[in-house]
Amino acid sequence: MFDIGFFELLLIGVVALLVIGPERLPKVARQAGAWMGRARRFVRSVKDDIDREIQAEEYKRLLEEQNLAKPVHEIIEETRKDLHEIGEQAREAVKPPSDTHDPGDGSKA
Repeated sequence: MFDIGFFELLLIGVVALLVIGPERLPKVARQAGAWMGRARRFVRSVKDDIDREIQAEEYKRLLEEQNLAKPVHEIIEETRKDLHEIGEQAREAVKPPSDTHDPGDGSKA
């Protein structure tokens, strides 16, 4: 995260030992570690919140696209039904008339 090498870390430790002193150094190091942990958790929390917001925005955008496409799908479905009805009417119109009279009923006079 900070790109600190071994020698830089050693130098920081020696300076801290000289400034803080050997008695208080463990307590201060523990406190610094706790602060670093809190900072990492905070950064992770913020990052997760941002990721959730981005995903929510993507879902909203997809939902809007679907809502815009919905009327088009309804029009297509209506047109499909109308064409099906027209096709049925056309089949009925060209269907040969059914024979309704009885051929045995024909009497010659």
